[in-house]
Amino acid sequence: MTSVPVVRIRGALVAAMQEDIDDHAALELADRLAGDVAEHGARVVLLDVSAAQVVDSFISRVIVDVARVCRLLGAQVAVVGMRPAVAITLVELGLTLEGVQTALTIDDAMDALEDGAGGAGWHA
Repeated sequence: MTSVPVVRIRGALVAAMQEDIDDHAALELADRLAGDVAEHGARVVLLDVSAAQVVDSFISRVIVDVARVCRLLGAQVAVVGMRPAVAITLVELGLTLEGVQTALTIDDAMDALEDGAGGAGWHA
C-alpha cells in the first residue's frame, strides 16, 4: 500500500499521487483530502498526477471524485502535471473535470493562484 503525502505549500493543500498508487491508497487520499479541506478550511487543493504514466478506470474515477468532493467543500481544485496518456484515458472513459483547473506544473498552478482565477498558468 502506498500512502499519498499531503502537504501545505503557500496556503494550498498539495497531494502528489505516486505512479504505483493502489486502490486503497487512492480511497484513503480522497477521504484525507476531504477531511483536510473541511477541518482546515482549505481554499485550494492541487492534485499532482505527474508521476502517473497511465491510470486505470478506478484511479481515473478517484481523480475526478476527489476534485468533485473538494469543490463541494468549497476548495478550488487544480489537477497538475497530467500526462497525455492520462488525459486520453479520462476522455475515453467519459470523465470530465468540469470546474477543475489544470496546470502543467505546481509552479504554474501557484503562479495562477497568485494572479487570480484568470491567471495565465491555468488551462481549460
